[in-house]
Order: sequence, then structure tokens, then C-alpha cells
Amino acid sequence: MNGATKGILRPGAIDKRFSLSRNSPSEELSFVVEHYWIVQWDLRGREPYKSETLPFPTVHIVIERKRADVWGVSTGRFTRRLEGEGRAFGIKFKPGAFRSLIGGPVSNLTDRTIPVAKLFGENGGRFVNDVNSLDEVSEIEAVAERFINSLNPQRDSKADTVDRIVTCIMSDRSITSVEQIVKSEASNKRSLQRLFDEYVGVGPKWVISRYRLQEAADRLARQGSVELSQLALELGYFDQAHFIRDFKTIMGMTPGEYSRTSANT
Repeated sequence: MNGATKGILRPGAIDKRFSLSRNSPSEELSFVVEHYWIVQWDLRGREPYKSETLPFPTVHIVIERKRADVWGVSTGRFTRRLEGEGRAFGIKFKPGAFRSLIGGPVSNLTDRTIPVAKLFGENGGRFVNDVNSLDEVSEIEAVAERFINSLNPQRDSKADTVDRIVTCIMSDRSITSVEQIVKSEASNKRSLQRLFDEYVGVGPKWVISRYRLQEAADRLARQGSVELSQLALELGYFDQAHFIRDFKTIMGMTPGEYSRTSANT
């Protein structure tokens, strides 16, 4: 298990209940796309599986046989029932990058899904049909690259700033407050909030909390027995009680319960 599984709850199910692969975009689109991903499952003759993730602060396009949507940032955990046989192809965009593709605040998409064909018209509909007509991953990703290029994505210095800040929050566990970002960016809290609302869809405080909870879930699944008071301190919580409350609010179970269910996946 490594950083590639962060955000996936009960990651021990990978390769047991479903497969997951990820590939990088072309250099030309690396400022827009984080990666392409494909989840495939074959549970015919087996019990359905409830797949859950704690989504990142990014926009996704997800295409399945029966639906194809643009997913804004989800402030809760995402649940998908996997049954029978199926495949989902996704494009994970970089934080802030989707702003240039829709010409408006990304917050308009928060906790919403919009059909690809509705947001991007006939061009989007053709893209979905092309993806669903293909089986080879390399061909699907080539179609995705052509589609994104057709949207004429533009490099945006503000999007680059957002991406840099979000990446820093993700990688630096010592960042536990918005004030730390404000100080390092020589900015002010209100301006930072407006920037994140426009380009990410959620505030910087939410982003910090989400990455810390992902870190907690990853460590609980990977290590099993974790000293909760120490973990809460490392994640910037005032005390263990506040950490357990936040974890249960988002995950629907306590850290201990999550650790046990992960072990039994």
C-alpha cells in the first residue's frame, strides 16, 4: 500500500473486488490533467461490493456504460455499489485546472454531477460514445486527450498557484491551519478563500481537513493499531475527541471501527 491508494477506503479490496490502474497524461496536458484512471470489476456470482472513497479536492469526468458525468468536489465520502461486471474510466483534473474549461467558478459544481453531454454539448456526447466503443486503455486515453485538447484549455497563473498550494497541503503534514498558508503566501484569508472558491470549489480549511482525514484513514488501514491521541496531535487536532468526532462525521464510523472493517475486507 502506498500514496496511490489514499482516498480509497478499505484499500485492501483492490485486486480482490476490483482492479485500479492509473496513467499520466501527455506532457502537453500535464498542467490540466493529474492522471487517467480505470476501475474494472467482475463480481458475477459474487456478492456486490460497496466501494467508498474520500474524494480529493478535484473535478473528475467519469464514464461508464450507462452514464457519463462531470463530478464536482464531493464534500462527503463517495459510495458506489459494484455488482456484476463493469468498467469506469475517469479523468482526474489538477486542482484549479477545470476553471479554464467551464469559464466560471468551480464552486458551481461542488457536490453536483452534470452529464458530460449536457456540459460540453455534442462534442461531449461524441467523446462518451467513443470511450464506450473502445476496450484498449491506450486508445481510450488517446480519445480523452483529443477531447481535452478540443476544449482549448488555457494555462492560468491563478490555477497554477492553487495547484501549488494544494500540493503543499497534501505533502506537508505540518500544515494544519489556513493561517500558515496565508503567511507563506503573503496573502490574506479572504482573498485566499475567494481564490479557492473560484478555482477549487471548496475552501482551504476544508482542503486541509480532507487531506488530514485521508492520512488518518490510510494509516489506520495500513497499520491497524494506531495511538489515536498521537495521530490527532500530528494531524493538528486540539484533542483526540475532536479528531474522533470529525472522523465519524465523514466516515460514518469511529477510527477503531474503520480499522477493524479494513482488516476484514
